[in-house]
Amino acid sequence: MTTNLRAEYAEKYGLTDDIIKKAEAWTETDGDLEGLSEERVRGILDMRFGAIAVDTPRSELWHTPESIDVVADIPYLPDGGYDKENGQCRGHLLDLYLPHDTVLRGGKTLPVYIDIHGGGFTYGYKELNRNFNVHLADMGFAVFSLNYRPAPQTDLKGQLADVEAGLRWIKAHLDEYPVNPDGIFLTGDSAGGALTLLTLAIENNAEAAAAFGIDEPSGIEFAGAAPVCGAYSSASLETMGSEPTIGYDPNRRIGLEQMLGVGFFDGLEAADPKFLTAEGLAFNVDLPPLFIVTCGDDFLEADNLALATALSRKGADFELFDPKPRRHETLGHVFAIGMPWLKESVECFERLRAFSYSRC
Repeated sequence: MTTNLRAEYAEKYGLTDDIIKKAEAWTETDGDLEGLSEERVRGILDMRFGAIAVDTPRSELWHTPESIDVVADIPYLPDGGYDKENGQCRGHLLDLYLPHDTVLRGGKTLPVYIDIHGGGFTYGYKELNRNFNVHLADMGFAVFSLNYRPAPQTDLKGQLADVEAGLRWIKAHLDEYPVNPDGIFLTGDSAGGALTLLTLAIENNAEAAAAFGIDEPSGIEFAGAAPVCGAYSSASLETMGSEPTIGYDPNRRIGLEQMLGVGFFDGLEAADPKFLTAEGLAFNVDLPPLFIVTCGDDFLEADNLALATALSRKGADFELFDPKPRRHETLGHVFAIGMPWLKESVECFERLRAFSYSRC
């Protein structure tokens, strides 16, 4: 069944075998779908193959300049996991990006960003965000880029457990790198934005940690965070992955339940709604300073404005970057991640740097 559906969705999105093979450098395609219902396989393939169709032309622009050093595929958990053939679960790897000049200078002064990629909880690995991470490093940050297991390999609690394991590894190894241990920030886009806010709740609220099943938060005292076009409401979560720019069919509507199965959100009764809405997070968690990124044609703009509104009512420290598309142009969802060369993206990076450096 999976083979036939793979061919069907490859034809739908105009993907050749070579394109799909190349895309497997930054995402799962269909290797983890055996045993699922046809409905779930269809939902996941539609999400993944539609996203591959958009990301493939962008991937031609992905590069790492000589001024940035990369330490790739560091295991943060010693397991065989899903990818047993290679002896390491791909979901339990991370990358580190460092400005080469900082490596030469040494010292412990470089601020740190930890990046959690997006992808509707089922698409993408850390490699998907390489250009975003390169731009952050070029702006004067060390960047740890985290993998986590995509659905259907695990559920939301499992993904949060992966993130926490990665954070514990980073905290234990910070002194090996030329970074400032008091200047650590968290970022994530779309689904990664949701995981960013939930991770901040876990790190800053014992009740939230218990509600999400985390016995051992990392204990990192984040100086701030920069969620990008995050999903913070149940209504948005139900339709994440349906934004037309992800694929070429403007009428596709894929809810997370179809893609991920009803069990993806199991066991979160104690977290809902206190830690599963923008308002709940803002009023029940002492969040660090936030740099919130969205734009006028981001399909999750309302979620991000709701978060900013709640933080404003609380009197919390935050900045909102919400540019409007210029006439005859679009920005769309996670524009700074997928297209960091845009004028608005350049401004976003500059403001993000100023925000972060002022809070170290």
